[in-house]
Amino acid sequence: MTPLHILTWHIHGSYLHYLTQSHHHFYLPVKPGRHGSHLNGGDLRTALPPEGYGGRLGGFPWSDNVHDVPAEEVKNLKLDCILFQSRKNYLEDQYEILSESQRRLPRIYLEHDPPREHPTDTRHIVDDRDVLLVHVTHFNQLMWDSGRTPTRVIEHGVMIPDGVRYTGELERGLVVVNGLRSRGRRLGVDIFERVRQEIPLDLVGMGAEKLGGLGEVPHHQLPAFASRYRFFFNPIRYTSLGLAVCEAMMVGLPIIGLATTEMVTVVENGISGYVDTDIEKLISKMHQLLDNRTHAQKLSQGAITAAQKRFNIQRFCQDWDKAFQAVISPLSSVPSP
Repeated sequence: MTPLHILTWHIHGSYLHYLTQSHHHFYLPVKPGRHGSHLNGGDLRTALPPEGYGGRLGGFPWSDNVHDVPAEEVKNLKLDCILFQSRKNYLEDQYEILSESQRRLPRIYLEHDPPREHPTDTRHIVDDRDVLLVHVTHFNQLMWDSGRTPTRVIEHGVMIPDGVRYTGELERGLVVVNGLRSRGRRLGVDIFERVRQEIPLDLVGMGAEKLGGLGEVPHHQLPAFASRYRFFFNPIRYTSLGLAVCEAMMVGLPIIGLATTEMVTVVENGISGYVDTDIEKLISKMHQLLDNRTHAQKLSQGAITAAQKRFNIQRFCQDWDKAFQAVISPLSSVPSP
């Protein structure tokens, strides 16, 4: 496929990093604030860019096909496709930074999350036969009311550094959630607190220190950091499938989590980990993994096998090529049901 010129916003850094592994050119609008006045003694808060306008923010090894563009210069770009990733992108940003002709270009809306207002009866904000709505899990597609808008699912694709493999030497579980304390029951803060009364758990992510955790671990260091833990625990009740889960599986960590959302299709009990809606049963399985490293090693192999088949980056990029082709040449490519 001929490389395309695609405008999108920096909404989820990890996802954007994986998306840009393709051969297309991605243009990220940037507004002042990223380099910030705090370097000269100013307030750190003034250094933060507006939502979606951070461009090639640090922490990721961006490739040469990812380009920062001042927001006011976007109107002058020759583009092939617009990729929205948030309500603000779709409802506000496009009218602020795109020209009228750019707003008529082929368009895709990437929906990262399941519906929040109501799990089954929430109508998606996109209501347009000419926009392709891409969901990241089949569960999300199932739950959203997408109306007349065509949809398809592109499941996650992830990579880990060469040579990083599971050892499981630490008799502890690892939890990776950003802002867990402030995000409450939906992200499972109460479940995390309950489980760690009996199980040694380390929490990493933004704000983890507020719950006695270890703080943030840079994305490129997380696979090696995680590889030493006996298992990965995901306490989240209701959200999309976290990239941290996919990455942990690719490393080879056995996964323990709730049998909700897409997790029930990802983790196979006794093969790659354990999922259940009974917290006490999950705690029992954690004890089993802590006491039996051989069993953990067996589940590790199952996790790697499942992740390599389902979340490999080549399949991910191919699926995105098909989606871009579907909107660029709609007569030659029909969106998946």
